[in-house]
Amino acid sequence: MDGWHGRVLRINLSNENISIEDIDIHTATKFIGGRGLAIKYLYDEMDPLVDPLSPDNMLIFATGPLTATPAPTGNRYMVVTKSPLTGALTNSNSGGSFPTEMKRTGFDMFIFEGRAERPVYLWINENDIKFRSAEHVWGKTIPETEDTLIMETDQKAKVACIGPAGENLVKVASIMNDKHRAAGRSGVGAVMGSKNLKAVVVRGS
Repeated sequence: MDGWHGRVLRINLSNENISIEDIDIHTATKFIGGRGLAIKYLYDEMDPLVDPLSPDNMLIFATGPLTATPAPTGNRYMVVTKSPLTGALTNSNSGGSFPTEMKRTGFDMFIFEGRAERPVYLWINENDIKFRSAEHVWGKTIPETEDTLIMETDQKAKVACIGPAGENLVKVASIMNDKHRAAGRSGVGAVMGSKNLKAVVVRGS
């Protein structure tokens, strides 16, 4: 599919179940980009009255058909969830090198469900997907976390993570990548923190 890998990675943090799903091309093109398609997943699958900080809220990282292409301003990824700040479905986006590397893993979207028992991060190296403990970086700043996890995985890996604000469920917390790039709207970092998900580390080809 032009601009799409046609695959979604679904990760249940509660039971550490990982599944790969196909994206219907007609649905993908109808909803155009990462934001539209991700919102459709939330609309179809999630209780509209869900508590944003409960395990039942979904957190979606989504790329679009222009991600990892030379198209101006196209190299971004969307974070889509129910906001703890507004109580509405929301999206935030960020650029930098993380979106390109995420797309190069062979997936268009990552869907996170549930809540991990203790702090974890996801190491996604194409089809090699692992849960790893993040207890040693819980409480660490964004730069400290990125540096540590790159050392643990791959020098060319890219990291999206939360800092102490997200861990403590601050309702304006961001998800950061490339140390200084922020998906900063609507408290998406608090949703990630509520899931005990410290970081997502990606390496593609």
